[in-house]
Amino acid sequence: MQVVRTVYLTITLVWLAHALPDDRLMLSGDVGSRGGRLVSAQRIEPKTLNWLYASDVSSREVLQRLMADLIHINRQTLQPEAALAKSWKGSADGLHWVLELREGLKFSDGEPFDADDVVFTFQVILDEKAHSPQRDLLILGDKPIAIRKLGRYRVAFDLPQAYSVADRLFDGVFILPRHKLEAAYKQGKLEQAWPLTAAAGDVAGLGPFRLKEYVAGERITLERNPYYWKVDQAGTQLPYLDELTFLFVGTEDNQVLRFEAGESDIVNRLGARNFAALEKSRRSGEFNLVNVGAGLEISFLFFNLGEPPAGASAELKAHLAVLRRTKFRQAVSEAIDRESMVRTIYLGRASALAGPVPPGNRYWIDGKLKAPVRNVARARRLLESDGFKWNREGKLLDPAGRAVEFSILTSSNNAERQQLARLIQDDLKQIGIQVSVTPLDLRSLLELVQKTHAYEAAILSQASADADPNPDIPLWLSSGVNHFWNPEQKRPATPWEAEIDALMRRQLVTRDYTERKRMFDRVQEIAVENQPLVALVSPNVLVGAKKKLGNFRPALLEPCTLWNIEQIYWRGAGTGVRP
Repeated sequence: MQVVRTVYLTITLVWLAHALPDDRLMLSGDVGSRGGRLVSAQRIEPKTLNWLYASDVSSREVLQRLMADLIHINRQTLQPEAALAKSWKGSADGLHWVLELREGLKFSDGEPFDADDVVFTFQVILDEKAHSPQRDLLILGDKPIAIRKLGRYRVAFDLPQAYSVADRLFDGVFILPRHKLEAAYKQGKLEQAWPLTAAAGDVAGLGPFRLKEYVAGERITLERNPYYWKVDQAGTQLPYLDELTFLFVGTEDNQVLRFEAGESDIVNRLGARNFAALEKSRRSGEFNLVNVGAGLEISFLFFNLGEPPAGASAELKAHLAVLRRTKFRQAVSEAIDRESMVRTIYLGRASALAGPVPPGNRYWIDGKLKAPVRNVARARRLLESDGFKWNREGKLLDPAGRAVEFSILTSSNNAERQQLARLIQDDLKQIGIQVSVTPLDLRSLLELVQKTHAYEAAILSQASADADPNPDIPLWLSSGVNHFWNPEQKRPATPWEAEIDALMRRQLVTRDYTERKRMFDRVQEIAVENQPLVALVSPNVLVGAKKKLGNFRPALLEPCTLWNIEQIYWRGAGTGVRP
């Protein structure tokens, strides 16, 4: 269980890589050559360059190249390692942590980094008026953690309760430049800072790249950060690449076409059919394809369980009333053939889900949940026991005698999710439910789900940021922004949501893995009992890259392909490869 355990005695943890005299970090791995440009095709354009408000995968994919955190989870080993903090020390009771920061580092604009930037970052996250979705992760026992500056390169964190895995708390909390954002924060305009249209010089970070150019609807290009603080075994400053370009191509099919044509160099989160097609491609000798295995992503159907939005039609109100019936949602789950989804959509390169945790997360999945088997007879019994009936044409009628129908929103640029929706449509037709499928661009879909709440059901996917369940707090807490079925509740709308809230908050401050696992198992069981989200499938991690790329080491945890971008290089760089 090493992946989820933490050392609780007073101990200083120091990364095994060599620390240089000026506090740069020397990484192990193959020594590469500098130069060249890497092109990656994204399906969706990022929404923002401000990570405080970035909840979409595309934004975070770019931001992870621009920013850095204090303690980082290695995407291959899943273990914490030193980053901007070169060492850290925890008290025996787990309540007090002192971090020693690297000295002499600079942001990508050349301005120095120190403890003031760390204090500022946590200050704005924890400020309720800033409305950052990251705040939930830093609240323990209904109280925020506290940060103190001990010196220019030394900070202390005081926890109101012991955190279950304190060294993992800092992963993905990217340190912001106070000199760039303090004015916007004081003016109450932080949420408007760093849009995609921001000038390159306005955005600064501590990651391997910095912003060079954004062309709306086409691409975003990053260039090497000349002040980056990591080097290779030969002492060469990283990253190796001169530039990194993300193309916005709209769909996975377009991603694959660009990759196969040689217009992009790396492809992430491939669908099974495109993976199979690339295996047969006449150009397959020019690239490597890797089936990394069962990952940490799940695709799920979820229902709008909130109160009808203002001005909702009588029809929408009637549909939402049906969706709020627990036995109806249970019946929907029973009627869905997940194994058929695995066979027909994923060609066997996926897993049918019994609950909301994927099999790739073997340390946290609840083994007591039974494998999903479609059971139409049980679905009918559930509906009958809750007052539903069928008319002569076989259409399902709700207890008020109205025909049961609802619509499923899905992402227009994700073929697999659209196929999932179509299969659900066919499955539910067999028990008399009429389902319509509405493809939308992801921005519009999220607007309906998270803001206006004018929808009935939707299909989304979520990839956990860590094997540990804590980063998924915004999904599980009723107050969370990603509590999709009824987000940002002021108080839990149902007793079972209140129970999940209590369990997730307790496990957050419990340091024994076995006890945490017991609590999180119960969370999974509550989710299956109430089906606010119907877990469908977990696709395998399927990726590809040009064979000339060195240090390409795909991982299960996002970002699967670019997690070590500072070490990726072109074999033969300087000879015209991606000039």
